[in-house]
Amino acid sequence: MVDHPAVEVEDLHVSYGSTPVLVGVALTVPAGTGVCVTGENGIGKSTLLRCVSSLQQPDSGEIRVFGARPGSTPEFWRAVVTTVEPPTWYPGLTVREHAELVCRAHGQDPEEAGIDEALERFGLGGHIDAIPPSLSSGQKQRLTLAIALIRPSSLLILDEPEQRLDPDGRQEVASLLAQYVAGGGSLLMASHDDKFATASGAQVTTMESLSADAS
Repeated sequence: MVDHPAVEVEDLHVSYGSTPVLVGVALTVPAGTGVCVTGENGIGKSTLLRCVSSLQQPDSGEIRVFGARPGSTPEFWRAVVTTVEPPTWYPGLTVREHAELVCRAHGQDPEEAGIDEALERFGLGGHIDAIPPSLSSGQKQRLTLAIALIRPSSLLILDEPEQRLDPDGRQEVASLLAQYVAGGGSLLMASHDDKFATASGAQVTTMESLSADAS
C-alpha cells in the first residue's frame, strides 16, 4: 500500500438534486501525511469524506485509497478507520467492553492493545463501566476517537474530531493524531480549527481550493 498515495481524488462531482455540492474536486493525500480540509458548513467537506470512506457514491469522478477503489476489498476496511458517521453503540456493553470488542474484531488482545491506558488518556478512566448512551456528548466524542486510535489502521478519515471537546481535550487529541502521522499513518480530516489541524500534523487546505471552480 505504501507504493500508492493514501488518497487520490480526481474530478469528483456530487449533487443533491439540482444543487451541486462538489464540482471537479481533486485531492491527494500522500501516504504517511495528514491533510485537513477546512471551509464553511454546507460547502461539501463531509460529503467529500463520505465518498472517500465509501459511504456515498459520487455522481462522477475517481477515488482511490491506497491505489484501490474505496470499500472494494477487505483490505480497505482493515486499513481505514472513519468517524464520518455516528458510531453504533451496542446495547448493554460498557465503555470498556466496546473497546475490547473493537480490539478483538481486529485480532488484537485488549490488554496488549492498552485499552485501559488509552481510555484513561482520553479522560474516560472513570467511566469504563458506564454505557455509552449515558455519557455526555463530549465524552462520546472522546470514546469514538479513542476506539478509532486503539485499533490498527493505515488511514484515519475524521470529520471534525475536535467537535465537543474542551481545550485540553483538543490538545490531547491533536497530539495523538500527530503521533499517528509521525508513526507512518495517513490522515484526512475536516475541521473548522486551523490551529488544531496544524497541531495534528496536517497540512491545511480549503474546500474551495480543491474545486475546479477555484480561481
